[in-house]
Amino acid sequence: MILRMPVLVEVRNVVKHYGPIEALAGVSLDIDAGELFGLLGPNGAGKTTLIGIMTGLAAATAGEVRIAGRLITPTDHAARCDVGIAPQELALYPDLTARENLAFFGKLYGMSGAALDRRVDEVLTAVGLSERASHRVGTFSGGMQRRLNFGAAIVHRPRIVVLDEPTVGVDPQSRAHIFEEVRRLNATGATIIYTSHYMEEVQALCRRVGILDRGRLVACDSVAALLRSLGGTIGVRVERSSTELRARLAELPDTELIEKTSEFVLRCDDVRATVPRLLAILKATDAAVTGLDIREPNLERVFLHLTGRELRD
Repeated sequence: MILRMPVLVEVRNVVKHYGPIEALAGVSLDIDAGELFGLLGPNGAGKTTLIGIMTGLAAATAGEVRIAGRLITPTDHAARCDVGIAPQELALYPDLTARENLAFFGKLYGMSGAALDRRVDEVLTAVGLSERASHRVGTFSGGMQRRLNFGAAIVHRPRIVVLDEPTVGVDPQSRAHIFEEVRRLNATGATIIYTSHYMEEVQALCRRVGILDRGRLVACDSVAALLRSLGGTIGVRVERSSTELRARLAELPDTELIEKTSEFVLRCDDVRATVPRLLAILKATDAAVTGLDIREPNLERVFLHLTGRELRD
């Protein structure tokens, strides 16, 4: 059971049309204060559109978004100061230095003077770019630019940080650094909305996720609950089958036994709970095991189960 904090972001029946195209078809969800929330979906599912409406960059055709009870609209610039966005497309000026980029974005949010200078130094340290502060961003590697892009989103200390594919094309070291900073930022109380096509990232970082498909929210729950909904499989190959082995496997709780030509397959709600019971049965029936294939559910399998496997453009 997840202990829920007060709701910070409320999305209610949001619809968005682009001419005859329905990008969002009545999406509703809540994001709690201090939550690290994953937002997933195939290409064209409506993620970018929803983020634009949630952050006040676009207007909904119908429905509404509220942050801390305040209605978000494209004309409410004060409300948008609560949000920091690191877009998938880098939002940096290559001819400016790292320090100049951060100072520029800080000034856009009303920061100035010594307070801005201190904050820029803090962010440069946080993203591991202090030693490159005076270098032009156009000379940076892709990983360095991604880290600075993240820094530009947090320089004004927003309550909500939206990270849209923050690790695309980065090296493992930069990815690990971004993960550490995301966790640290979240631990200080920031609410983070994290979108990525790297399902293992979302599964590692987020306790709760929403999955969009064709403009609709097809799932919104804890990662643990979504994994349980799919379950896992255990494949067992033995030298010789027996009536007793079949009967004992069929009696395992919360499992479905499928007998194939060369193996038994158990579909189970909880793989980790089933494995020790299975091993006990194999030992009790003197079954000579020749193969064991354990497949636990993961977020990628859940995602494909809910959204399908066809290619999206």
